[in-house]
Amino acid sequence: MIILKSAHEIECIRKASKLTADTLSLLVEKAKPGITTLELDTIAEEYIRSHGGIPSCKGYYGFPATICTSINEEVVHGIPSAKRKLKNGDVLSIDLVASIDGYHGDSAVTIPIGHVKPDVMKLLKVTEESLFKGIEQVKVGNHIGAIGHAVQTYCEKHGYGVVRDFVGHGLGREMHEDPQIPNYGNPDHGPVMKPGMVLCIEPMITLGSYKVRVLGDDWTAVTIDGKPAAHFEHTVVVTENGPEILTMRDEPRLIK
Repeated sequence: MIILKSAHEIECIRKASKLTADTLSLLVEKAKPGITTLELDTIAEEYIRSHGGIPSCKGYYGFPATICTSINEEVVHGIPSAKRKLKNGDVLSIDLVASIDGYHGDSAVTIPIGHVKPDVMKLLKVTEESLFKGIEQVKVGNHIGAIGHAVQTYCEKHGYGVVRDFVGHGLGREMHEDPQIPNYGNPDHGPVMKPGMVLCIEPMITLGSYKVRVLGDDWTAVTIDGKPAAHFEHTVVVTENGPEILTMRDEPRLIK
């Protein structure tokens, strides 16, 4: 069931989304060669709690950390570790959800660590651009499928794989609500967008095959061919005037 949010609920989600965006900005600043993903996780948890929030992912179905840190061929749900030290040439995806007063905000970015190969940088750039292509389709009366169609069309035009096994979702008091938002499909399929819907749009795009598998930790999803992946996400509310991005950071685009 899709829950349309009231103005008060949207304001609550806006607060949580601002904390999520601010935390991501801090992590982007701290993510340099030599730091471990566990150190980034500690920074995130301390920042969220010190600003009156709760790290939503920690303990969610047993997930052990505040953030998901996925490196190179890891697509999503990588677990922070003291043994995972970032190095020059890596790409790091950070996905985090923070909550305030029972409402969540959700966002993700993929960033280069030091100098990254040009083909991988292009993957990051196109994936981030595809997120905004999808957001452009957030209009009252459009079908949810229009979002994924825009993402898929843009990314496949560049020869990239569009992951099928993980999708975007609604958000509110629950971290994952209806509707599901695939990054592929038909623009005339899915529920019709209405004011008050809150959507998490999150392209997960690969340099090779769209197929993924989950590692033995039961969380980390990796590309089946070992090629790099990228993941960007925003929390967006449907309004009569189009999309409002609730997790927008001070610097809207990370990849130039």
